[in-house]
Amino acid sequence: MPAIATVLNAPTITFSWPGLSILSQAGKAVSVAYKLNWLSATGTLLFLSGVITALLLGVKPLAALKTYGQTLRQFGWAIVTILLVFALSYVMNLSGQISTLGLWLAGAGVFFAFLSPLVGWFGVAVTGTDAGSNALFGKLQVTAAQQLHASPILFGAANTSGGVMAKMISPQNLAIGTAAVGEVGAEGVLFRRVFGWSALFLLAMCVIVFLQSTPVLGWMRVG
Repeated sequence: MPAIATVLNAPTITFSWPGLSILSQAGKAVSVAYKLNWLSATGTLLFLSGVITALLLGVKPLAALKTYGQTLRQFGWAIVTILLVFALSYVMNLSGQISTLGLWLAGAGVFFAFLSPLVGWFGVAVTGTDAGSNALFGKLQVTAAQQLHASPILFGAANTSGGVMAKMISPQNLAIGTAAVGEVGAEGVLFRRVFGWSALFLLAMCVIVFLQSTPVLGWMRVG
């Protein structure tokens, strides 16, 4: 609802990141503004949900804090990894590395439509999150689409869809899954059992995206 969104975004703070002065190839200043939407951020909403849940279930404040601390400790390295990936994505995007990779991959021609989900698959396999993959390779997909005069919406969606197929094999998600069922240390076994399914689903997604880039399934495409 627009009214709720307005309230949540009201305390958002936007500021230029200190120490950065970046110019594009055309010599124009590149925006280095950072938006701190602390109230509408997903993490804030999840934290508030946890507080409300603890109150409704009658969990004592000390027990809730202890559980929260244990959770942070359990997934500490995963959190650090995701943050570092986002930092890397900013560096690669602002330095032009992602655009360069996009131009290079565009050399695959129309076949890049088949490879597009594979890029997202690798992104999630490395970062563990679709958000991380999109931050890392989103601009690459758009650059390739522009060079091939294809739909950037299709390639962007392919990056996300291909990434979903890698959720089951990413180290972070394997660690979360085994920890949730008390099987810590069995990540390798789980990986071997699901890798084939991940590859099979990825292949199907690659075929679908390729056909969507052609008149065969082009009617499914938006934009």
